[in-house]
Amino acid sequence: MGAFITDATSAPLKLSDQKVLPEWIDFNGHMNVAYYVVAFDHGVDGLANHLDIGPEGIDRRGTSTFTLEMHINYLKELNLGDPLRLTCQLLDFDAKRIHYFFHMYHAHEGYLAATCEQMLLHVDLAERRSCPFPNNVQQALTELMALHRALPRPEQAGRAIGIRRT
Repeated sequence: MGAFITDATSAPLKLSDQKVLPEWIDFNGHMNVAYYVVAFDHGVDGLANHLDIGPEGIDRRGTSTFTLEMHINYLKELNLGDPLRLTCQLLDFDAKRIHYFFHMYHAHEGYLAATCEQMLLHVDLAERRSCPFPNNVQQALTELMALHRALPRPEQAGRAIGIRRT
């Protein structure tokens, strides 16, 4: 059930829709926190496939990507059957890493339900060490960054967790 990019020229990228499945509901009657990660991970699949670093890259090049860090903000409940719409904004990249940001919306009502900021690392699976992206991936990232550079930085990007004291 991986996502795919539905509009590669949009800024941010639009990903295929998902819906909240019965197994994603917890004892509180809403979407469990773990399944937000699953839904966002489907979005990562879409981004990886778009950049040619998805499963085909593992088979062809012996490389993959590992998530280094993830920060999720849970903003509003989602319930059984709710349709989800994800967007992805590239925030930065270098030769080995990609920093990106997802927004998860209720696809019909339009409210922002959650956000997810992530850092991804390109890895040589034989050596289990980081390695540079192939030239075609770096070119795709450069083109995507040109589209996304003008977007405002997401409000939740770069947040640290902590209790605010006044």
